[in-house]
Amino acid sequence: MNNACINIPHLFPFLKTISDENRLKILCFLKNWEQCVCDIVKFTNLPQNLVSHHLKKLKEAWLVLAKKEWLKVIYSVNNDKIITYKKEFNGLFEL
Repeated sequence: MNNACINIPHLFPFLKTISDENRLKILCFLKNWEQCVCDIVKFTNLPQNLVSHHLKKLKEAWLVLAKKEWLKVIYSVNNDKIITYKKEFNGLFEL
């Protein structure tokens, strides 16, 4: 078995998480700045409960980070995790 293929079981949950169009949109929206749920709702034009569901899935995969600021929760991309997954994914296709 190719050494890169060893990472497939580790990458599968990541790929499954980002395969949802709305989650991918949320990640792209958050890539440059932190945002609260209300801003993500406006951007995605999705109901708040659905945005919260997607954020929960992204948090479970460690793709987004959340911090409480007063009454709001602010979300941001976990760049370290994204970089790790990106390297592992690219490694699957190295010759």
